[in-house]
Amino acid sequence: MADGSERRMGNAESDGLQLGFSRWRDGPGGRSDGLETDIAAREHDEGERSGWEQTIGRSSYFERYGSVAGHREGLPEVLAEIGCGSDGEEMACLGSKRVDCDWDFTHKRAKVLFHSEACHYAVMASGADASTSAVDGHNSISQGSSVPSENEMVLNLSSVSNDVGGRNPTDANGGEDDDGDGSNISKIEDLEVRMDLTDDLLHMVFSFLVQIDLCRAARVCRQWRAASAHEDFWRCLNFENRNISSFQFAEMCHRYPNATEVNILGAPAVDVLATEALSSLRNIETLILGKGQLGDAFFHSLADCRALNFLSISDASLGSGVQEIPMNHDRLRHLHIIRCRVLRISVRCPELETLSLKRSNMTHAILNCPLLHVLDIAACHKLSDNGIRSAATSCPLLASLDVSNCSCVSDETLREIALSCLYLRVLDASYCPNISLESVRLPMLTDLKLHTCEGITSASMAAISHCSMLEELVLDCCGLLTSVSLDLPRLQNISLVHCRKFVDLNLRSPMLSSITISNCPALHRINITSNSLRKLVLQKQESLVTVLLQCISLEEVDLTECESLTNSICEVFSDGGGCPMLRSLVLDNCDSLMMVGFHSTSLVSLSLVGCRAMTSLELACPNLEQVHLDGCDHLERASFCPVGLRSLNLGICPKLSSLQIVAPQMSCLELKGCGVLSQASIICPCLTSLDASFCSQLTDDCLAATTASCPYIESLILMSCPSIGPDGLSSLRRLPNLTYLDLSYTFLMNLQPVFESCLQLKVLKLQACKYLSNSSLDSLYKEGALPALCELDLSYGTICQSAIEELLTCCTHLTHVSLNGCINMHDLNWCSSRATFSESSSDNISPGCMSLPNDHDLIEHPDRLLQNLNCVGCQNIKKVVIPPMARCFHLSSLNLSLSANLKEVDLACFNLSFLNLSNCCSLEILKLDCPRLTSLSLQSCNIAEEEVEAAISHCSMLETLDIRLCPKVYGAGMGRLRTVCPSLKRIFSSLSA
Repeated sequence: MADGSERRMGNAESDGLQLGFSRWRDGPGGRSDGLETDIAAREHDEGERSGWEQTIGRSSYFERYGSVAGHREGLPEVLAEIGCGSDGEEMACLGSKRVDCDWDFTHKRAKVLFHSEACHYAVMASGADASTSAVDGHNSISQGSSVPSENEMVLNLSSVSNDVGGRNPTDANGGEDDDGDGSNISKIEDLEVRMDLTDDLLHMVFSFLVQIDLCRAARVCRQWRAASAHEDFWRCLNFENRNISSFQFAEMCHRYPNATEVNILGAPAVDVLATEALSSLRNIETLILGKGQLGDAFFHSLADCRALNFLSISDASLGSGVQEIPMNHDRLRHLHIIRCRVLRISVRCPELETLSLKRSNMTHAILNCPLLHVLDIAACHKLSDNGIRSAATSCPLLASLDVSNCSCVSDETLREIALSCLYLRVLDASYCPNISLESVRLPMLTDLKLHTCEGITSASMAAISHCSMLEELVLDCCGLLTSVSLDLPRLQNISLVHCRKFVDLNLRSPMLSSITISNCPALHRINITSNSLRKLVLQKQESLVTVLLQCISLEEVDLTECESLTNSICEVFSDGGGCPMLRSLVLDNCDSLMMVGFHSTSLVSLSLVGCRAMTSLELACPNLEQVHLDGCDHLERASFCPVGLRSLNLGICPKLSSLQIVAPQMSCLELKGCGVLSQASIICPCLTSLDASFCSQLTDDCLAATTASCPYIESLILMSCPSIGPDGLSSLRRLPNLTYLDLSYTFLMNLQPVFESCLQLKVLKLQACKYLSNSSLDSLYKEGALPALCELDLSYGTICQSAIEELLTCCTHLTHVSLNGCINMHDLNWCSSRATFSESSSDNISPGCMSLPNDHDLIEHPDRLLQNLNCVGCQNIKKVVIPPMARCFHLSSLNLSLSANLKEVDLACFNLSFLNLSNCCSLEILKLDCPRLTSLSLQSCNIAEEEVEAAISHCSMLETLDIRLCPKVYGAGMGRLRTVCPSLKRIFSSLSA
């Protein structure tokens, strides 16, 4: 019997309601006598009768469906076949609202059943011939009871759960029915779990769920299933685009007779379903339908549904196509007939407030709706001018009218409407080519849309000017409109887009807050007066020449690519120009601006990017915080007196020759590349960084004045400033906080002013200072000048070998030294003692090789703090030896790349982690005792493979080895390299193993 029951359930799901109805009639066992016996057994507890029995009369329901048991059991299959949501089976769980849900009414604690319990129920029910025992243990029998057995309801729930889960659970008893002694009930009760959810709390939680989530919740337990089926959650029956039959829909209507909203848009047989909804749901308030044929019977039955107040019909054919369709209803308030096929329509609804006939093809419409406020007949192309006039004038209280895309509408019709509809506030006449609004008076109008109206011209503005209540105006794509001059006290929004002949705009409106103007290529003049406008965007108005603004609240203006704007625009945005609150101004790519000057106490941000014709800039804006001058290639004179800038970059103005800055808050100034800057007055008391690189005309007097007015400079870059001499360097004594000084590529011959003035200097860069004598650095290692110096860059200089030796020997406090490209740099050999040096010099070391004076000096000499040593491209270096006695305990990086004559490297540096010997093509000997070395580069080195193996064998932490383009290192030796140095992770080689 279990297989037969499952087979019948599958047929009911696949074959529709015909087989389902037979199941309701005959019961699970296939015989009606078993069902009647079970029904009688379930009538005992009258206090637990379900709500649907109290709502629907039992006798009338029996007459229609045969049995209440069939109704309650069959609803899950109805919902499952409809396929509500993505899980039709989930909604099916709501079909059988249970009477006895095993609730503990004393403690309000729900009993939740595990899935295994439901499976046990299903098998037990399927094996019963005609079940006479109730699961809840009731033994009393009352003849004529109509309450279905619990086994039948659980059978439906189990079958739905099995279909959804894709499983076929079996009973532990092999499908045998219980013997009636209640043993199965005790087993089931052992599986129950209690949840601390009261009915009220559960109801409140479920009120936040949509219907598909309610269907999922119904699968959790009996309490949740009953709670999710509460009629409060099913006021709206949504079957949009669902394949639901008329019989199934009738079941839903009778299951939830108090539903107030029904959506059957796109459902089959929509005419039948709509008629059923109107007849069964007496409380229905909203009905949405369409995509089908609606006959006359539906429209005649509308009057019987007294509670209906919203009706929406879309994409439907109404009536037979010949007769007039009557829409009569005493309480209907909102009616939408959209994209419908109908010849004639008559609407008689005394309480109707909203009517939409958009895109319907009726030729005639009769309206008897004295309270109608909103009428939408947009795109009703077959409706004549007289038809539109008749329909609108019959509604004296009309407040909103949409006749857009009705090409036949004329000015005469609008005049008649204006006379009849005295309360008209909203009018949309877009895409109506025959209207010009001449002699049309609409004094109460607040919203007017005239998009793409070819008849609208400058003469039409006279009619619009009489709309004293107008708040929003749309004139987009009015091709013949040349000028707009309006004085409207309430106007808030105006739009003028793609008006190709539009030249002049004159607006006066205290409440104007938004204006949209774009793609008006002929626009020449704008005059706006407003107390509410905060933002104005007029981008890409190529012909715009004159802008007059009286906008006391205006804060942001964007005039990007208004190429014809002249210098007079500066007066508009300066103090007294009509924009006292202006904070942001964008004038990017305004190519006609040449002499720009702003005097504003409110301006905070200014952008002049791409103004290539600008030669002079004068800003007196004490609150200005941002200025963008990218692309101002021809700027020659600039004055920022005063400004609130914190940083300024003028290095993008290569022709700048005169500069004045008064910026009390500026901390960073970049003048890099201002090659012709000869006059500079910089008064920035908070300035900490000044970059004057490549300012070849900058003189000592200018530097002295700057140091006097900017005493807190910490970083000063004077690279390639050949005009700076000793006098200018002497003025650096006014900078007690100076720590970074770059004098690279200058013609300095004496550094004594620097040593005397910059006592706190930490970084000194002297790249390519080829005029420095060999004694220029004597004060560093003989007199202890610049005691705080940490980094020294002598790259590409001409300092002799002895001076470099003395510097590296005595200045142990240096941490970073760069000697790149020093042509006088010879072997770097830090020997342990004079005796050792002498011995080595007799054999391999040249006379110029550096050494420590003696053992006594070595012992007392402090540790070197050197961390980074760069000797890139030193062509005369042949040998580098750094033994442990050199005390280079902090050296972590050594770069000797591009030293073409380097042959021997012998290093014993405990902390060395990076060694670069790339392109040392003469390298033959490599000895490394560097336990912390992690990266070694030998690219393009002519070194033997055996030397590499021996060198890296003492580098226990080496991870990266670069041996690309090494002709004496073969691919077969890769394995040996990894063997001698197990820590290797990456080997870069141009050869394959």
